[in-house]
Order: sequence, then C-alpha cells, then structure tokens
Amino acid sequence: MNGQLSEFGAILIVILVGFLPNEVWRVLGVALGRGLDDDSLLMRWIRAVATALLAAVVAHLVLVPSGALVALPLWLRLAAVGSGIAGFLVGRRSVLAGVLTAEAVLVAGAWWLGIGA
Repeated sequence: MNGQLSEFGAILIVILVGFLPNEVWRVLGVALGRGLDDDSLLMRWIRAVATALLAAVVAHLVLVPSGALVALPLWLRLAAVGSGIAGFLVGRRSVLAGVLTAEAVLVAGAWWLGIGA
C-alpha cells in the first residue's frame, strides 16, 4: 500500500509541477491569440524569429554535435539534413516525413559505417 501511495504522489507531483504550469501558458496563448491577424507584421516577425532559432539549433547540432552525434561524420549529418528537407518537400510539407527521412538516413549511415554496433 505504501508503494502505491508513493507512486501516486510522484504522479501528482509530475502533474502539478510539470504539466499545469505549461498548460496555463497554452490556454493563455489561445485566449490572447484569437484576435491576432495571421498576416500582420508582428506575426510575420514572430514566425521569422522562430524559424531563425530553429535553423540555429539544427546548425549547432550538425556542426558542433554532442552525445551520440559526435561519432557520426559531418558528411552523414549533412546528408541527413538534406534528405530531411527533401522528405519534407516530397511529403507535401510534412514535418513528420522530414524528421523520419532524416532519422532513417542517420540510422542507416551509422549502421553502414559500423558505428554504435
């Protein structure tokens, strides 16, 4: 019984500390964002900044990798990015298709090179 109580307490802590604070901001964003025009100058600027930040994160992962990516050569990481972009475009601008394509290239390349075996 004591083990079940502590497990319930852990789940409750995760919900209270992890989920609810994030959910408040999501609900607030939806409530405040209803009246915004998608083509306004502010929204175009926000999209541009978000895109630039994402590009910077991807460039950092490719050019200055950490963790398991360090073992993969630069040409393979660049090939994965290129194939991910191609998968995105072929998949009718599907982010899932791009991510899965890039991941498949990384895994196949690591397997082919015998890295991580």
